Amino acid sequence: MPADVRVKICGLTRAQDIDAVVAAKAAFGGFVFFAKSPRNVNAAQARALALSAPVGLARVGLFVDPDDAFLDAVLAEVPLDILQLHGKESPERVQALRARHGLPVMKAVGVADDGDLDALTTYGRVADMLLVDAKPPRNAELPGGNGLAFDWRLIAGRRWPVPWMLAGGLTPDNVAEAVALTGARQVDVSSGVESAPGVKDAALIARFAGAARG
Repeated sequence: MPADVRVKICGLTRAQDIDAVVAAKAAFGGFVFFAKSPRNVNAAQARALALSAPVGLARVGLFVDPDDAFLDAVLAEVPLDILQLHGKESPERVQALRARHGLPVMKAVGVADDGDLDALTTYGRVADMLLVDAKPPRNAELPGGNGLAFDWRLIAGRRWPVPWMLAGGLTPDNVAEAVALTGARQVDVSSGVESAPGVKDAALIARFAGAARG
């Protein structure tokens, strides 16, 4: 299995989470700005974490249908490298936020069946990166981080105009299979490396990263 799979650990909330991510040689660390999530952080918390991250760790801010005022306030305080949009943002909104903030945008697209794949092509024309995630259940409180996987065979061998990252129900036990089936070069995990909702586990992070890279 290729050793160059890049790992994103999302939902970091504590200083020791940054340490664990760095020790695991992850490429991305994610901060969640969504009040309903058990991984939610405020701007002051995220600023401290982002400033403690070493050079080379891409700092990703996850937002769900943010308005301009909220994004402006967070970005005024928190040094982020990438915006992750995890709501129902339109392609036009993605373009507008890229232009407004001058940061790369990663757009999450939920997949449950073949009918969801066209959206990946659409957003691939306006975003800098795609996050191919499991579509949340109809009445889910959270748009992601639900620990659900989708049928990875749906995207096996498929490519889009921009780099993409696989998410949704990944764990240290299944990430190697997911990479092998999909050909993913990048993988994202949140709940799959936690000992409780919102509580990252350094040993699970290490195991996940090792398994992802084979």
